[in-house]
Amino acid sequence: MIASTVNREPTVNRLTALFRERFGSEARIFRAPGRINLIGEHTDYNDGFVMPSAIGFYTWVAVAKRPDRTLRVYSEIFDEEITLSLEELSGPPRRHWSDFIRGVAATLQEAGHRLSGANLVIHGEVPLGAGLSSSASLEVALALALTAVAGVNLSRLELVKLCQKAEHEYVGTRCGIMDQFLASFSEEGNALLLDCRSLEYRLLPIPRNLRLVVCNSMVRHELASGEYNLRRSDCETGVKLLQVHLPAVKALRDVEIQDLELYRSELPERVYRRCRHVVTENQRVRKAAAALEASDAEQFGELMYQSHASLREDYEVSCKELDLLVALASPIPGVFGARMTGGGFGGCTVNLVSADNTADFQSRITQAYLQETGITPMVYVCQPAQGAGEWTGASNKV
Repeated sequence: MIASTVNREPTVNRLTALFRERFGSEARIFRAPGRINLIGEHTDYNDGFVMPSAIGFYTWVAVAKRPDRTLRVYSEIFDEEITLSLEELSGPPRRHWSDFIRGVAATLQEAGHRLSGANLVIHGEVPLGAGLSSSASLEVALALALTAVAGVNLSRLELVKLCQKAEHEYVGTRCGIMDQFLASFSEEGNALLLDCRSLEYRLLPIPRNLRLVVCNSMVRHELASGEYNLRRSDCETGVKLLQVHLPAVKALRDVEIQDLELYRSELPERVYRRCRHVVTENQRVRKAAAALEASDAEQFGELMYQSHASLREDYEVSCKELDLLVALASPIPGVFGARMTGGGFGGCTVNLVSADNTADFQSRITQAYLQETGITPMVYVCQPAQGAGEWTGASNKV
């Protein structure tokens, strides 16, 4: 399956019909993509560098304005409808999908943007729990929908920051800004090199002879969310300890590997290894950008393998299924590199594969993983997709 060249009209038509059936009116349609991260894992919340790419799996939101201050939201994924009052959105995370709806609406209003009531239907294509950023795609699509029907004008960057805040405060995940930013600013055919401190970015075209192939391990270990927050805490501890000797350091982005090694004895071993991953990963991202601009797939792929090893050994966010997928991919002809993508503890790997070898790769990796685990992986051949926006019907191939 090539996830970025699917005809979208059937999805839009079905969503429109479903909305009409549930709410008896026409709707505007908004969408935002999921993502893979080519390299730069767990660097975004350390003010570092990342290189994600949007993929052609979207969260779709159909919306129409209501005359009152109520949100009625139907999720097709969960086959459940919720009702929220825009006057009563506060409260801690409830561990329910409605936290995303409540959080986005609340943070928009807290920022001074008065929303109107709305009916909404949500359709998700991004696999849940696969590390492909289904949460950020929902947040961004929802924010676009709610602001549009309320006549609220805000910059795309403000929207990104408010969606990140919603996930921090209403969902309870202290995510970096990469996923929301990529969902909003990505452009078809390009990866995106993002400086997570300055939020400066540049587009990096993916050579036409390469494909990004996503392998879903179909495994998601339950400790992922809590462990993610613990990794972030370890990084913050490392910064505080290093600041005693390096007062100019504000985040791990400011630390060079020689400084980290010089003060290694000042850090607990676990904290040192967490810091070492982030510091070396930032170096790999910058090298990978240079390799991509030089169309050097071999160098880029080697950096992907190095990244996975660091995530496995220093950051300890991989798992046996992800390690197996990387090991199975490496000897297949036409594969330049492979690594886990996303927060870890399950989910997906991303593989850089020659366009001529994708069918063979899909067949081999599926058979080998099934033989080893008894699980059939989902394998998607992707090309960088377009970012978030309102569906206008101008093209049915993006």
